[in-house]
Amino acid sequence: MNFVNKQTGKTLLLILFGLAAISVPAQDAKLNLDKLKGLENKARDVIEVNIDGKVLELAKRVLVKINDKNAKTIGEAIKGLKGIYVRVFNFEKDDEYNLTDIDDIRNQLKSPDWERIANVRSKRKNQKIDVFTKFSGDTMSGVAVVMSETKTLAVINVIGPIDIDTLVEISGKLNIPKIDIEKNSDKKEKPDN
Repeated sequence: MNFVNKQTGKTLLLILFGLAAISVPAQDAKLNLDKLKGLENKARDVIEVNIDGKVLELAKRVLVKINDKNAKTIGEAIKGLKGIYVRVFNFEKDDEYNLTDIDDIRNQLKSPDWERIANVRSKRKNQKIDVFTKFSGDTMSGVAVVMSETKTLAVINVIGPIDIDTLVEISGKLNIPKIDIEKNSDKKEKPDN
């Protein structure tokens, strides 16, 4: 009987190590957002979202069952995710924060594992949007978006595989800031020849 218990214990231990090894790559994509806490005292409004674990699993199950197009889109978008972390700081006046306030986040994203895939700069509202992805082998393990404007600063960190187009589509929902990339409407269309 002791042999069965020892074998069972060893098997369980191997399974636990295996599960830990599988979940490590996704957790590597989680950014440390603690240094942003210093902005809370300066900001007029602060949004902090931490969706992971059991809450995320519940959201996955519920959203795909709701008979609403937006809910189903969000449900499909988050089905493979391990976590969603959002920090948004809205300020009363222009330039109440300094871009050095997010240097810690940018330094984490300079790691060779992270790759910047989009870099948007707009003079209107001094908008800057950077989108980064992280891969573990051939599998996407995370996405990070850093957005700043004259009165707003936002960091979005999604753990697990997600399609960038889907991220843009679900922006404005789940307290994820609307990713609104300004399009130049001043260009004249060329006439068809």
